[in-house]
Amino acid sequence: MAGSETPLAEEDLAALRLLAASCADEPERIPVRENRAVLNEARPAAGRPPLVDTVTDVLRLACALSGGDVTLATPTRFRSFRRAERRALLRALDAVATPAKLGDVPRHRERWKRLGERLHPHEYPLLPRAAQVFEVARGTREAASLDSRVEAALAEGRPAEAVTLLANAPGALLRRLDHLLRLSPSARDVLDAAARAAAHASGRVLLSLREHVQNRLSPTPGRVFTNRHGRAFTTPDSRPPLDRKVLAHALALLDEEITRRLPDPGALIVDPDMLGVALPLSGKAVAPGLGMLPRGSISPVDGELLRFFVHWRQAARRTDYDLSALMLDDSYGDEIHVSWTNYSSGFARYSGDLTEAPEGASEFVDIRLAAATRSIIIPQVHVYAGEPFDEAAEAFFGYMTRNDEQRGLPFEPRTVRMKSDLRGSGRVALPLAFLRDGDGAWRVKWLHLYLKGYPDFNQVEGNRVTASLLVRSIVEREYLTVRYLADRLRAKGSSAAHTTYLGPAAPAELPEGTRVVTPATLHELIPA
Repeated sequence: MAGSETPLAEEDLAALRLLAASCADEPERIPVRENRAVLNEARPAAGRPPLVDTVTDVLRLACALSGGDVTLATPTRFRSFRRAERRALLRALDAVATPAKLGDVPRHRERWKRLGERLHPHEYPLLPRAAQVFEVARGTREAASLDSRVEAALAEGRPAEAVTLLANAPGALLRRLDHLLRLSPSARDVLDAAARAAAHASGRVLLSLREHVQNRLSPTPGRVFTNRHGRAFTTPDSRPPLDRKVLAHALALLDEEITRRLPDPGALIVDPDMLGVALPLSGKAVAPGLGMLPRGSISPVDGELLRFFVHWRQAARRTDYDLSALMLDDSYGDEIHVSWTNYSSGFARYSGDLTEAPEGASEFVDIRLAAATRSIIIPQVHVYAGEPFDEAAEAFFGYMTRNDEQRGLPFEPRTVRMKSDLRGSGRVALPLAFLRDGDGAWRVKWLHLYLKGYPDFNQVEGNRVTASLLVRSIVEREYLTVRYLADRLRAKGSSAAHTTYLGPAAPAELPEGTRVVTPATLHELIPA
């Protein structure tokens, strides 16, 4: 877990904290900074110094020691540190606070001010560079960050200077590749710099950029931005197009570097049902549950009857969740819905409205797929009143596939295809979208999205435009999937005698010693 190439989900980060307190061994490489902060929390007890090489690493460590958020997504209330802890934190800070790295301080200025109140850096005159960090935070010392210098160069029409500045930060250069290509008069110089940077950037950055570039080949009307809590917004794509030859060159250099880093697969066996699973470039957006896949994954849907369900149990106050379904045509218009305001809509039927759940409550929506007059079905869960998803004692959504013989029968666990905890920061959940192909087959695309919603009284009629725009942006985006990874593994070739199997679950007849990769362990194939 500590050596994971992708950020961990909240539950996994908590598990890593427990393991780090009792396991002495550590991986040689800890690429994710949040994982490093969790391990640093346990290192002093074992008599080992913290692993830090930036000032932000020290800030994360202080948050960890205070029981706060090492991701820095939410503010931490720093506790009073013992003298030995203050000395250790300031020594670590003094060792890494070079002039070049002081530019990272303004990004978390207020947190540094609060930490300075606890560490008393003025009491340690032999650690002058540590004191400079807090001077930058208070504004008494100037420190220009790399990003600010790059932005200044670009704003003043000096893209070549921006490329030179970014040469020492490979990941930052690759993340800005699209912007640099649009502004630079010489695409060749930018691509040459990107080729050099690709050899030193993380595999996750390479895969993310590869996904971005392939979507620039066929741009969609809107862009979607999603944070770690599943909150998203869309905006029109106003970027000018890039030359297709330039994009093809970028794709080729990325494919070459990604292929070089992948392990030797040996004899590769891929289950067709695995090909549509999106690569897990982050574990933060996926809540715990049964049969969960990353955002952008596509799975086939079998069965005559599709049943959505939501279950919740309130913790302290009356809570009313409402299950609904918005149904659209191929152009994301001509909407109809089922909810507590419209129990039936031809091929869809709503079970009934429950308005409190002291002992738990469930609602259902049944969809007869063969009779559907719309091609896009978006189930939604609304917080109508009461506790949000992350405060309720229980809250989860899922779907079942059933046939006509099972219609009307009680809840059957074996028919459940997916079940997910609801825990996003919004008050409207959009877990999935069901899509009908041109040949009439149905697929499900995983969303893991939340809308902000209103404080109370959310209903499907109030967010149909926002929901349709978000879903369209996700559906029309081409995600990097197992299909791409399998193609790269085959392109790498094999000289080994072992076997690698990619599939939803391992069949019994695999050769002994086969490496099995399922959706739960797919992150292990993300190259370093």
